[in-house]
Amino acid sequence: MAKFFGNLHLVMVVGLLAALLLMFGFAAYTPIDSNSVARWLHLFFGVLWIGLLYYFNFVQVPSMPKIADEHKPAVTGTIAPSALFFFRWAALLTVVTGLWIAMVNGYMIDALTFAGEGAVDLIGAGMWMALLMAFNVWFIIWPAQKKVLGIVEASAEEKAAAAPRALIASRLNTLLSIPMMWAMVSANLG
Repeated sequence: MAKFFGNLHLVMVVGLLAALLLMFGFAAYTPIDSNSVARWLHLFFGVLWIGLLYYFNFVQVPSMPKIADEHKPAVTGTIAPSALFFFRWAALLTVVTGLWIAMVNGYMIDALTFAGEGAVDLIGAGMWMALLMAFNVWFIIWPAQKKVLGIVEASAEEKAAAAPRALIASRLNTLLSIPMMWAMVSANLG
């Protein structure tokens, strides 16, 4: 049993099969269409993205000063690059699936331009926060972290400047995640 749960790929395949069984087992009650698949994927990628955002801000960053210097390379050389890979791709796929949902349901333009009413404008506010957060991930946090972690060459001064830039963008994303999630859940658009 421990061997099964130790293999992440196997767990993911079995989880996907379980989800497909549920989808088709309850297809008479819940349609399987582009909208439902997009919402499922949006939730999956969103949980991965925000979960990693919270891991970085609530666990890794505050813990680094407490880690002995000889152990820090394990975090900066192995854990952080791997977590940042899933972090940035989850951000992109969350945005793509969210835009897919808005497009399939016909409110994407109204939401992004605040030309709708009530819930459409609320989801638009959430979409813009998510877009800003994804921009931060790809164009501020990731380039800065590549320097900090030594993935790309950078001088000591460049690394020193990159660290606070990444931290500020990450903390801004943490701040924005709270109202963004409220907007997404509360708009509750079909």
